Amino acid sequence: MQKKVFLGIDVGSVTTKCALMSEDMELIAHRYIPTSGKPIIQIQKLMREISSEIPADCEIGGAGTTGSARYLAGEIIGADVIKNEITAHAVAATHFYPDVRTILEIGGQDSKIIIIRDAVVTDFGMNTVCAAGTGSFLDHQALRLGISINEFASEAMKSKNPVRIAGRCTVFAESDMIHKQQMGHSTPDILYGLCQALVRNYINNVGLGKSIEKPIIFQGGVAFNQAIVRAFEEELTTEIMVPEHHEVMGAIGAAIIAWENYNTTG
Repeated sequence: MQKKVFLGIDVGSVTTKCALMSEDMELIAHRYIPTSGKPIIQIQKLMREISSEIPADCEIGGAGTTGSARYLAGEIIGADVIKNEITAHAVAATHFYPDVRTILEIGGQDSKIIIIRDAVVTDFGMNTVCAAGTGSFLDHQALRLGISINEFASEAMKSKNPVRIAGRCTVFAESDMIHKQQMGHSTPDILYGLCQALVRNYINNVGLGKSIEKPIIFQGGVAFNQAIVRAFEEELTTEIMVPEHHEVMGAIGAAIIAWENYNTTG
């Protein structure tokens, strides 16, 4: 009898992710690619790539989708379960960190906070309307400064005297950043100031009124940026844990939900 593996796909406006989990809930394979405005093509590409990673003695026992295009993805792959991002991220976080109490999640176009108590979601907040607290904000400002997003963190970490930048709105941030450049502030100080602005905006917007308690997990693509991690730690005065596969936690959560569904319904 063949073993089962479980597939999770998380399709966002900026990136498309997938994860393949074993029956023992170990991560077998994962992918993280840009959506590039072509979700159908990118989902099909991921399916082709991940199929080659399924062990010879295994077959797919179930599939789950999440993300802003979860229903589209569900139709394409014939998903057994379709879940919202809050549920998917919470399931993945509690799988790896059973004691987690707060999940910070920042993606390309939106950001979320999820409050967990005793492995159950008790509150959450989302920002889907303003880019100032998202990955695209950092991408855009880095481009203006002539820094690639890959260099962003290492440059920002060199900051000695970060400047305060208005981060409530991308338009204000941009004009403020130009002003700081004209005043002669260094690029690292401006970059780390942007990190601090994003973190302030997140906490005062998405996290407003939320009880942010540790252990705190940081998920999503922006968690690649160590300067943002440091800015969160300074603002919240506590350690922030970044999962090894933080960028595909939504997909992992969808795969775990598919596994739970399989074990419940068969």
